[in-house]
Amino acid sequence: MEEEKKLSVIIHHWIEHNESHIVEYRRWAQKAGELGLAGVSKEIEDAIDKLLQCNDNLKKAMKGI
Repeated sequence: MEEEKKLSVIIHHWIEHNESHIVEYRRWAQKAGELGLAGVSKEIEDAIDKLLQCNDNLKKAMKGI
């Protein structure tokens, strides 16, 4: 039981950590767009989408604990 609680805390931390990165990634995707680097901006946005999917999967995992 103690390990399950620990796992829940770790997963929650990962989700929050990812969310903090998403904020920064969005800022840099916008800057890349402003610099005329549309391809770079799109790749960063794609990375954000994957990170959001990762968080969805982590949230589902937490529900299983």
